[in-house]
Amino acid sequence: MDSSYLLLKSIHIFGVILLMGNIIVTAWWKFNADKTKDPRVIKFAQRQVTLTDFVFTAPGAFLAVVAGDSMSYGFMSNTWNIEWLTWGRCLFIASGVIWITILIPTQIKQARMVRNFSDTKSIPEEYWKLSKRWNVFGAIAVILPLINIYWMVFKPV
Repeated sequence: MDSSYLLLKSIHIFGVILLMGNIIVTAWWKFNADKTKDPRVIKFAQRQVTLTDFVFTAPGAFLAVVAGDSMSYGFMSNTWNIEWLTWGRCLFIASGVIWITILIPTQIKQARMVRNFSDTKSIPEEYWKLSKRWNVFGAIAVILPLINIYWMVFKPV
């Protein structure tokens, strides 16, 4: 097998690991931080959600897309006619649209809100509304790439 293909495949898998690992773990500890209802814990967790998206999620998505497209366009023809690849791309795009249009703006609003949290101050109701939105759309944005992994690995026809 061509060594450039194997290098691209390794980069693609590494990108997927960064992306999926971060979005799953981040959702887990943000959800649990919110459950504490402790402003200090929530403030810390919310800052980390935003930071880890820039450090892990965005680079992971970038590596997955660039290496994946390099493999598909470099080693296949008519890639949009390949059903498993088209499904994979569409699921990834749908997840990205949710991140860009709903999750990131929600995270930014929450990050701005938590700056004003004090140790004794109660958490505003608006924060909890935004958290519910983040949880619902975040779950969808995680499920879509999990389904995508199925399409990429099993390549059903």
